[in-house]
Amino acid sequence: MAEIARIVILTGAGISAESGIDTFRSAGGLWEQHKVEDVATPEGFARDPDLVLSFYDMRREALSKVEPNAAHVAIARLEREFAGELLLVTQNVDDLHERGGSDRVLHMHGELKSALCGACGMRSRWEGRMIERPPCPICQAPSLRPDVVWFGEMPYQMERIYTALGRCDLFVSIGTSGAVYPAAGFVQEARQSGAHTLEVNLEPSEGTHLFHEARHGPAGRLVPDWTEELLS
Repeated sequence: MAEIARIVILTGAGISAESGIDTFRSAGGLWEQHKVEDVATPEGFARDPDLVLSFYDMRREALSKVEPNAAHVAIARLEREFAGELLLVTQNVDDLHERGGSDRVLHMHGELKSALCGACGMRSRWEGRMIERPPCPICQAPSLRPDVVWFGEMPYQMERIYTALGRCDLFVSIGTSGAVYPAAGFVQEARQSGAHTLEVNLEPSEGTHLFHEARHGPAGRLVPDWTEELLS
């Protein structure tokens, strides 16, 4: 592999699962407990806002019971010590990357600890309960919703992500199912630009065959090993 100057890392639910956060697609995961159309679509929010707000309030509260794992910490170390450019893109809405030490995280699907106002469109940091219909800190309207990208909505900062994919030398996908677009197509974007591509996942994803290299097993073990290799 040629010298690496630019890296794009994509993380998904699998990296946080080892910290105890439920994934959506696993057996017993969140999609078995709730229908996606009820809690993760604009239509579901319009139909039953109390259900949606309470669902995300519970998920936000659950963050206090989990901690970042060795994979989060290893990525933060890479972010600090890698001499080139690194973009960390996550599909996760938790804050485990930040708590693991990363400070340049791009949350393409939004964040649990952020609120979006349906009236003024402004975003603000959020720790409390939305089910109680608190006013927007900016415009005071009782119109807050989770700042989470639902099905049918456009993920955040896609132009920046595609620009980085078009320039990177290495694309690494960690803990993703390879089933949800546009993220599932990132490996092809990177390959078309000449990047080496690596999958790190508990088991082969739907897109494993698209990667140059795949390592399967717990992220908490494999990611620290990989970052040690890269930095040495």
